[in-house]
Amino acid sequence: MKNELYMQARALMEEFGEKANLKPGDIMVVGCSTSEIIGSKIGTNSSPETAETVFQAIYSYTQEKGVYLAVQCCEHLNRAIITERDAVPFADTVNVVPQPKAGGSFATRAYANFKNPVAVEEIKADAGIDIGLTLIGMHLKKVAVPVRLENKMIGQALVVAARTRPKFIGGARAVYNQQLL
Repeated sequence: MKNELYMQARALMEEFGEKANLKPGDIMVVGCSTSEIIGSKIGTNSSPETAETVFQAIYSYTQEKGVYLAVQCCEHLNRAIITERDAVPFADTVNVVPQPKAGGSFATRAYANFKNPVAVEEIKADAGIDIGLTLIGMHLKKVAVPVRLENKMIGQALVVAARTRPKFIGGARAVYNQQLL
């Protein structure tokens, strides 16, 4: 089971990274319900073991690509973000350390694995994946664009993904930079 979850998460990241055009220095937010992955209702069956497996697949990918990983905590911590200090050098931090049932197992794993973890109330990420319908939209830059994935399940959890693009300004006669779209 652990190996299967790892392979599903890694395949999802490979596909998402390509489709979202992730680049070094980008910030990618992840919301993850380990309860949903193992077939339970969100917030009812937090699994540190599942978090470890899925986190390692996602984190190893972001490390290889030079992408900052930002992890959304659960609603008990008001969906705060755990990330590396380097990703948010000027942000105001909050004083919290996530736990499996107060922040979530995935955020707990991120805090334990990051070199210099910090918690912030919000972030404006370039892209994101939502594992188990945790609602990450509040942490994406404007304008969010859906990324349609072939790999849209990890375990029993549905995965929804998005990237962002600059706003269109100027109306019908404007010329847009196609490289940014």
